[in-house]
Amino acid sequence: MGRARLARLHGVATSYAPAPGTSVPIADDTVVAVLAALGVDASTPHAVRTALAAYEDDARRALLPRTVVARPDRPPDLARLPEGTVLRVETGAGEAADLGAPDPAALARLPLGVHVLEARAPGGRTSRAPLIVAPDRVPVPPGRSHGFLVQLYSLLSRRSWGMGDLGDLAELAAWSGRALGTGFLQLNPLHAAVPGPPTDPSPYRPSSRRFPDPVHLRIAHIPEYAHLAGAARLRADELAARADALRSGVLERGALIDRDAVWALKREALELLWAVPLGPGRRAAYCDFLAEQGQALEDHATWCAIAERHGPDWRGWPAELRDPRSPGTARLRHRLLDRIDFHCRLVWHTDQQLAAAQRAARDAGMAVGLVHDLAVGVHPSGADTWAQQDAFAAGMSIGAPPDAFNARGQDWGLPPWRPDALAAAGYAPYRELLRGLLRHAGALRIDHVMGLFRLWWVPEGRPPTEGAYVRYDGEAMLSVLALEARRAGAAVIGEDLGTVEPGVREALAARGVLGTSVLWFERDYGNGERDAGNGAAAGDGAAAADGSGAAAAPEAGVEGSGAGPAGDAAPARDAAPASGAPARILAPEEWRNGCLATVTTHDLPTTAARLTGEDVALRERLGLLAGPPERERSRATQERTEWLRELVRRGLLPEGAGDEEAAVKAVHRFLLRTPARMVGIWLPDAVGDRRPQNLPGTWDEYPNWRLPIAGPDGRPHTLEELAASPRLHALMRELAEGCR
Repeated sequence: MGRARLARLHGVATSYAPAPGTSVPIADDTVVAVLAALGVDASTPHAVRTALAAYEDDARRALLPRTVVARPDRPPDLARLPEGTVLRVETGAGEAADLGAPDPAALARLPLGVHVLEARAPGGRTSRAPLIVAPDRVPVPPGRSHGFLVQLYSLLSRRSWGMGDLGDLAELAAWSGRALGTGFLQLNPLHAAVPGPPTDPSPYRPSSRRFPDPVHLRIAHIPEYAHLAGAARLRADELAARADALRSGVLERGALIDRDAVWALKREALELLWAVPLGPGRRAAYCDFLAEQGQALEDHATWCAIAERHGPDWRGWPAELRDPRSPGTARLRHRLLDRIDFHCRLVWHTDQQLAAAQRAARDAGMAVGLVHDLAVGVHPSGADTWAQQDAFAAGMSIGAPPDAFNARGQDWGLPPWRPDALAAAGYAPYRELLRGLLRHAGALRIDHVMGLFRLWWVPEGRPPTEGAYVRYDGEAMLSVLALEARRAGAAVIGEDLGTVEPGVREALAARGVLGTSVLWFERDYGNGERDAGNGAAAGDGAAAADGSGAAAAPEAGVEGSGAGPAGDAAPARDAAPASGAPARILAPEEWRNGCLATVTTHDLPTTAARLTGEDVALRERLGLLAGPPERERSRATQERTEWLRELVRRGLLPEGAGDEEAAVKAVHRFLLRTPARMVGIWLPDAVGDRRPQNLPGTWDEYPNWRLPIAGPDGRPHTLEELAASPRLHALMRELAEGCR
């Protein structure tokens, strides 16, 4: 009983609900392990009593919570302050004001931003805490718009070095905004990867989410490239010729995108460019960037420089280098100043090209422009976990509990943030992360947005079945998000597929966060469970959730991550919810308007593959079907037939059911009939690509994250060919007219 109470006080669940009406207790040793990762000893009855006493003593002593959050519709709760307490605030602008007696409404009326609140109680007790004053809602996209969803690496032009780059992105933005009337481009995460070789090609297991990866640079667009001379110019030309061969291999000879080969060429070219002196204006701009980014950039570049010597896993570095603030690390920083400057320069170049891509989008008339993607976590050996060790829970990984679609649960191999550490730091790590991602964005997509409220923690060395939910302060997380989005003037899209507990979607919508609605998952099960994307509610002891909700999204697998090294199996294809209720396709007018509506995603089959049955054939060849092939093919045919009949019934398929290209148009016409504020087109769908970019449940069996965009026959299409594609233009005319 005492341990359960201690767990509840620290936001650790002692049970979860894999399906409505079902409660599974969390093993005591799991609760002990998770509490230990939060700095709480619950290993023995005596330890539990001691920890409870310490918690209660801290609660009695504290005048203020670790972080105070205020917004117009929700002033902070200051009822616990003793009578006679007076407040003083130091604003983010450096001004100070005595507020007198506690007035929560007055705090909510302060300027938006991060301030410091001081409480002084009778008897001399004082307390200081960060005060975050946030808007009630994030900005919303202006009007209705349509746009492309694209994995940047897959978008090769005749000028890219073996994979899509930021020059290609700017070109896509300029063309599609002007010629197609698109309002946004949603990208895969461009976070800095853990360096190889081999580099994990998944963009969802980065070294750092705080800084972009220079592998995306267009080398020729760096101004110093024009000033290379002599041997450096000759070498740069040789590298460009080798890059031409890499590109030709992908586009003409069936080679896969080889990130490591691309980076080897770009890195050598960047070394040449680093030796070119910056002009006075460029030098001043670079110095301003360094000053603006501060310690965070220095830490990131230091990690990169040390990784060149000791490898990319800081946990195996010499002991004194594992601490970014140790004297040994300080000495090595001094010796590696040139290498640190090199890596800082790469971040600057990448930031400039991201800015140029967003300018190209806005200049082309896009209302939103670039939509960046925030991965759910970072690699345990990478730069962020090294630089921010106090913010991460050591020995823990996030994932998903067992449910009706995956009895083994999921372990994504990504360490979670500690909610207590975030609160103690005034959410600074989270604020800085968002600010960096929103620098050159019109919107931000948040992968697994439910993680703002709780995450499934799996102790190291244990299966994901032996995890537990840990609660985050959703009000604080959403308020920080709203504050940073307002500062950037950017919208926010939450990826809310999978397991979603009751109330989360409503909380997100109330703050203006758009959801994600995928056509195949938008169904009504007729028993209060709406849409398979909602997921099975998982109640927990920390939040006393009621366990009701919808079934987990079929095929969602490990969102964004592909499979981990172990290659977890994907869930059954479009399985029915645990209730067994028949699923009705939601009518377009029943969809929510606050969402990005799409037909498919990077983790799902392309629309052409689903409509032709090639998705099932691929999974059968790889041995990934959950049941007998005949049954899976029959179910796929049944679903396809159901959808084609629905499209014909609604007059959306006048061409008839035998035309795959027409059927692709028809499902997008269906999206246009929904009230969705944003309508996304998976770029490969526009040319009939049949190959998924990522196939959850595979590792080496399938080339996840390494395929160029291709046509129905598998022949890669360059950006120039996409721009000339009659099929693409025919589809996009429908979208442009439907979004007017």
